[in-house]
Amino acid sequence: MNRSVAPGAGYQPGPAGARPAPRRRKRRTGKIILAVLVVLLLLVVGGWIYLDANLKRVSALNDYPGRPAETPGTTWLMVGSDARDDLTEEQKKQLSTGDAAGARTDTIMLLHIPSGSGKAELISVPRDSYVAIPGNGKNKVNAAFAFGGPTLLVQTVEQATGLRVDHYAEIGFGGFAGVVDAIGGVNMCLDQPMQDDKAGIDLKAGCQDLDGAQALGFVRSRNFARSDFQRVENQRKFLSALMDKATSFSVLANPFRAIPLVFKGTGTITVADGDHLHNLAGLAFALGGGVATATVPVGGTPTLNVGSVVVWDDAKAKRMFDAIRQDQPIPAELLQQGG
Repeated sequence: MNRSVAPGAGYQPGPAGARPAPRRRKRRTGKIILAVLVVLLLLVVGGWIYLDANLKRVSALNDYPGRPAETPGTTWLMVGSDARDDLTEEQKKQLSTGDAAGARTDTIMLLHIPSGSGKAELISVPRDSYVAIPGNGKNKVNAAFAFGGPTLLVQTVEQATGLRVDHYAEIGFGGFAGVVDAIGGVNMCLDQPMQDDKAGIDLKAGCQDLDGAQALGFVRSRNFARSDFQRVENQRKFLSALMDKATSFSVLANPFRAIPLVFKGTGTITVADGDHLHNLAGLAFALGGGVATATVPVGGTPTLNVGSVVVWDDAKAKRMFDAIRQDQPIPAELLQQGG
């Protein structure tokens, strides 16, 4: 007697119809995630190597008889060059740079990053500082760059200050403006309007975002009663604001800002032979974290055979540089000066 069997009763799906076991699905997902992470890691490492190799390097930190000994902490010499060689005529017009030949150092700053947890210190060296330039007598400090490039400038600053420079960074007009534009401008608050035809700026009072061309004019302008002393204050103020934004989450987490920033920065900044991308990253975060600022103490501004110069207050300058050399905070009264 045949028994009726309900359709499908007792049917066991074969292997072809079996669903993957949960454990197998998890294993496959894990492999995919691991593969993605490996690819991302390779991209990051490869990109880092490429960018590091893309840095322009120059022989700046050479040994010589009588060079200051190494000291605690890290000291940078940062230079803003007025070189125009890499600018087109249209860019020169847009940035109001003029057509001067050669290269001089409009901006000279020392940054000391302490070995401990204290604030970094950013010191402006007036470009007209009257100092001894090895092999060239006494002259304005920025003449050292014209006479012998970064190598002679570093040696001149080391001999004048007694500090050993550990790292060197230099950027020109076009590179500076490009970095500012890459992060979408930098917000600055002005107490009064600022107008300077030579620097190509006409800024209103109040808080505003400066684009690359405006920022370049802002840090170049000497159209003040205090001339270069006001300019170096503006340079320190802007550099701190620039690095604060460049190292902010809003820029670093935004690929449309971060990627142009790193390519523009590494493509236009010149560093010493032994410097690398991680050194520049440390510089940027030190500046972006808030710094103590000052100008080398000034004793007078006489006119000599090389023109109007800045003579340092030797006693105060010695106190300042002695503190840095000992990796100690600069005395507060030297940070509160007007320069």
